[in-house]
Amino acid sequence: MSTAPSRRPDLLAAGAASVTVVLWASAFVSIRSAGEAYSPGALALGRLLSGALTLGVLCLLRREGLPPRPAWRGIAVSGLLWFGFYMVVLNWGEQRVDAGTAALVVNVGPILIALLGARLLGDALPPRLLAGMAVSFAGAVTVGLSMSGEGGSSLFGVVLCLLAAVAYAGGVVAQKPALGHASALQVTAFGCLVGAVLCLPFTGQLVSEAGRAPVSATLNMVYLGVFPTALAFTTWAYALARTTAGRMGATTYAVPALVVLMSWLFLGEVPGLLTLGGGALCLAGVAVSRSRGRAAVPGPARTPAPRREDVRDHRP
Repeated sequence: MSTAPSRRPDLLAAGAASVTVVLWASAFVSIRSAGEAYSPGALALGRLLSGALTLGVLCLLRREGLPPRPAWRGIAVSGLLWFGFYMVVLNWGEQRVDAGTAALVVNVGPILIALLGARLLGDALPPRLLAGMAVSFAGAVTVGLSMSGEGGSSLFGVVLCLLAAVAYAGGVVAQKPALGHASALQVTAFGCLVGAVLCLPFTGQLVSEAGRAPVSATLNMVYLGVFPTALAFTTWAYALARTTAGRMGATTYAVPALVVLMSWLFLGEVPGLLTLGGGALCLAGVAVSRSRGRAAVPGPARTPAPRREDVRDHRP
């Protein structure tokens, strides 16, 4: 019997996770342009408003109604922690630490996701997942250190990056149960809306800065909202609904490797050998964490010999 149909959901989830990773990696290139003209809070608000508008249109086109009541708790928590607090704090923290420190602190997030998922969701922590995350974390730190400049790191910046990692992990773990009651599009759309509402106090900054920002910076902010937020967070939710939080968190360790590649292609930043090695470690760790142990090959079915009384009872 063919097993192709049974693999279709796994392939779709893997494809959705790949879309998320690629778009999140592209966000770092866009943030460089937008971040020069917009402050952290204004950038987060503009990004979330663009994302919420895009997701709202998609919900109307697909006739998605309000999420069921049991999903709202997870949507609210993930919206506050991940869509709102995380984006502001991360933008703020990365202005005060060098790239190496940011990579070291922020990439604690997937490890926290695995630990919280095991504690709160009952997710398993297989050895392959732990080993792969360790390899990927080493690679992410290597990439960050190799690409960092001479800028210093403040204690306040380190704390901000740590808060971002904790908010990211908490948001993902809160989002997972909500996906059992609502669609990926609903969870993402209303989570993004909650985050946008949280960032409304930055409206004055956004309006003021948009008036003097170059068009390229504003277009990059809109791009961040439409693609790395609206589309990528939806494909993330789709994949998360079909696997554990820990495995999805480990998948994001591919982002630093793709950032290196995109910086090379679009910004002309030629990576050094140490950077390439760190990127290779990230990808190797993701491959290990998402692999499965080799299943035992079933042998030919053996029919047990009938007992004497069975033979006697079933004689013709």
